[in-house]
Amino acid sequence: MLDRRQWDLWKSVFFIALGSAIYAFGLHYFVISNQLMEGGVTGIALLLYYAGELPPSLTTLALNIPLFILGWSILGKRAMRLTILGTVAVSLFLALMERWTRAGWIKPFEKPDDLLLVALYAGITLGTGLGLVFRFGGTTGGGDIIARLGNKYRGWSMGQVILGFDAVVIGAALFYLPQERVLYTLVSVFIATRTIDFITEGAYAAKEFTVITDKGEALAAAITKELDRGVTLLPAIGAYSQTAKSMVYCIVGRAEVRRLKTLVRAVDPQAFMVINDVHDVLGEGFKKE
Repeated sequence: MLDRRQWDLWKSVFFIALGSAIYAFGLHYFVISNQLMEGGVTGIALLLYYAGELPPSLTTLALNIPLFILGWSILGKRAMRLTILGTVAVSLFLALMERWTRAGWIKPFEKPDDLLLVALYAGITLGTGLGLVFRFGGTTGGGDIIARLGNKYRGWSMGQVILGFDAVVIGAALFYLPQERVLYTLVSVFIATRTIDFITEGAYAAKEFTVITDKGEALAAAITKELDRGVTLLPAIGAYSQTAKSMVYCIVGRAEVRRLKTLVRAVDPQAFMVINDVHDVLGEGFKKE
């Protein structure tokens, strides 16, 4: 019988492998067959394929091995094991895609006259695969390892390092590919980024309400009764007026936003409301992991 920790590990392994398979499929079926690009080490592997027909399944793994060694010695094995899993799985599934294509089991999706459609489907597929990998603690190596090292030793933002690395690789593709292919790649990258955010942050989008009011207890009671939502009530003091107030904090679903705004105005027309997007909510009344 697996305990919770072992179950979580095997669940992560399964979904990282599944995400790697989806990513490899999108890369081979949409991107490579239409000579589009990707960022990071995978992008370098694609450039080597377009320039010298070196198989991406091998070059992706070969380019990542030095980064594995560096990351293992500096970041530690705990931080690297799921990254290695994701990268090796992508290379393995790419090799399978290459073999199945040669055997005629997979027919590449070649649409040179409709690259926008290709870019859209490529972005959704790549984003879905990477989103699963990231959500369960893995990465696909390459720029992620470089970004971690830059963040640890230089204090650089991981996002900025990855963006800069991707920009250099995609920019280099201008020497090998037509300009329009690179521009369609940017469309694919944008769609993939949005898809990754959707999967990693959660499909359920809620709203966060912070209300400053003189009638905190009455408002909290009304929310609990009318919406059946939990409420946190905190004491507050107006910095200018030095008067005691209450801060009411509550999370609701999108469909309940108008009802809560109406309820706040009914209880205290002078209340001050701040409403923010919340992309993932865990706990009673919402989802549980």
